[in-house]
Amino acid sequence: MSDYEFLRYEAHDDGAIVRILLDRPDARNAQNRGLLVELDQAFLRAEADDDCRVVILGGTGPMFSSGHDMGSKAAIAEYSTHPSMFVDGGTRQGAEKLMLQEWHHYFQNTLRWRNLRKITIAQVQGPVYAAGLMLMWCCDLIVGADDVVFADVVGTRLGMCGLEYFGHPWEFGPRKAKELLLTGDSIDVDEAHRLGMVSKVFPRAELEDRTLDFARRIAALPTMTALMIKESVNQTVDNQGFTNALQACFTIHQLNHSHWAQVHDDGWPAARAEDGIPPWKEAPPVVPAEKGSVRAPDPVR
Repeated sequence: MSDYEFLRYEAHDDGAIVRILLDRPDARNAQNRGLLVELDQAFLRAEADDDCRVVILGGTGPMFSSGHDMGSKAAIAEYSTHPSMFVDGGTRQGAEKLMLQEWHHYFQNTLRWRNLRKITIAQVQGPVYAAGLMLMWCCDLIVGADDVVFADVVGTRLGMCGLEYFGHPWEFGPRKAKELLLTGDSIDVDEAHRLGMVSKVFPRAELEDRTLDFARRIAALPTMTALMIKESVNQTVDNQGFTNALQACFTIHQLNHSHWAQVHDDGWPAARAEDGIPPWKEAPPVVPAEKGSVRAPDPVR
């Protein structure tokens, strides 16, 4: 556990199961750069370990992840100190800088974790918002506590067309994806289970133990069998256009950033209040996407 600043790395069952926990509970496990770099290192460590058969990805505290870190002191300090800010396009200018940095740390990281040579299980609790969805969707299976809700609020709070890893139509279905992106409304874990996005729903108090039991069942399968099942399913959706669609939508995401950067004199690459988007910290609360209601959330006062 002491190998990381922002994560916990736990080995269970003589190393057959590894549990990686995002460990910034005070920041609701928001994804600062240091956390993302460490998470890639931890995933690759588990992948390289031949004793490891299943990787669980979870988070400490009340939430799995609140998404990208939008301005904590740790994240702000990283802009001038973290080594990753000065490579992979970090020293370039304009749209090129943002595109290359997001390509490496948001899009390609997530795609690489999706293709990890081990079976992965996301263990989620609390609200899972925005980029928290990306971390969850890259896993092969998703297990949720009974208190989980899912929402992508970047359209209604940043004026952006979803996430860098645009799995929405594949996970929610096309029309539900449009609804959730256009409104910022949420679905609960039971609806996510009906959609096939979530495999198991457990009481919050039992989430860690029951997820470990689920992982043990999968770890009992021969490793070659598990890998070929994963590869067969991934290859099938890739041949349906999954990876190409994600790449195309990442490009659209960068066009969306460039639009806002051109609109604003200071180059800020997301929408603001004057554009018709409420300030992030003053945005209305997320409300459920109810079948018979079009009620918008009450504004924050």
